[in-house]
Amino acid sequence: MTPTRDVDLASRWRELLARYHTLSCALDRALQEGHGIGMSDFEALDLLIDADHEKLRMQDLAAGMYLSQSALSRTIARLESRGLVTRAMCSDDRRAVFVAPTDSGRALHTQARPTHRAVLADHLDRPEGPPRPDGTQCA
Repeated sequence: MTPTRDVDLASRWRELLARYHTLSCALDRALQEGHGIGMSDFEALDLLIDADHEKLRMQDLAAGMYLSQSALSRTIARLESRGLVTRAMCSDDRRAVFVAPTDSGRALHTQARPTHRAVLADHLDRPEGPPRPDGTQCA
């Protein structure tokens, strides 16, 4: 790899990280302020509801998330404690756990989804380039 290519790849990687950080902070802030739910919690609900099944195996949910297994378990525990999802053991395979959104979880998702999509559109529908600083930091 040439030195120029090496520097270019590292620079593009850092730009991607900065854009992700800016977007994830904006999502987390908007979802917390507007709906009392964090980005990871919303993403789990969004995947569950978009899966268009009554329930989803935890392993299948994990495949679509960016979280470690332990972080996803904590996320689901938070959602479960708020009554937004239920967990149940699989009767055929005791190692498998199913997760399903509750009516309350579906209602919160319906309320929060426009906020989520608006933030995505604001950040992703503009031309690529350096991230737009908004003057705030993630907590």
